[in-house]
Amino acid sequence: MTDVPWTTLESRVLVEDRWIRLRAERLLTDRGKELSPWYVLDYPDWAVAVPMTEDDRLVLVRQWRHAAQAWSLELPGGVIDPTDADPIAACRRELLEETGCEAAGCRYLYGNSPNPAIQTNRLHVVLATGVRQVRPPMHEDGETMRVELLPVEEVLAGIGTGMLGQSMHVGAVLIGLREAGRIAW
Repeated sequence: MTDVPWTTLESRVLVEDRWIRLRAERLLTDRGKELSPWYVLDYPDWAVAVPMTEDDRLVLVRQWRHAAQAWSLELPGGVIDPTDADPIAACRRELLEETGCEAAGCRYLYGNSPNPAIQTNRLHVVLATGVRQVRPPMHEDGETMRVELLPVEEVLAGIGTGMLGQSMHVGAVLIGLREAGRIAW
């Protein structure tokens, strides 16, 4: 579909910094209904690695998430920096920074929208295999996390109980494990 059923009548930037740009828009739908304000979050694209070790464990990070006021078990990843050549390069960088690990191989799996109703960015997922520790993690100032290596079976058993704190990461783990030949559907 190439037709755009909504018309943007006005767009104002409310907040802008290095991480986010928040816009308030006034829209007109194809049925003549005005929607205002409609908030749009412009984020840079993100990338996550689904990192697997040779002994069938996933390398995860348990990270403090201030908004949730909770520790969240997640895949290593983050913003794709302008200096990253592509999502694979971003995942290799984030994996090394957050876990101190490198991957023998990386394969791009897919990119998808975290929330297409209000966000403009995409989440890119990379399968990282042959992952091994090469140095201590080097976390940024705004990161509080610890590395956890969990057996694939334990993570699969925990998915339905909310073990992973990021819903986007659930899909990434499942696709990654399918592509690694660990699960089928």
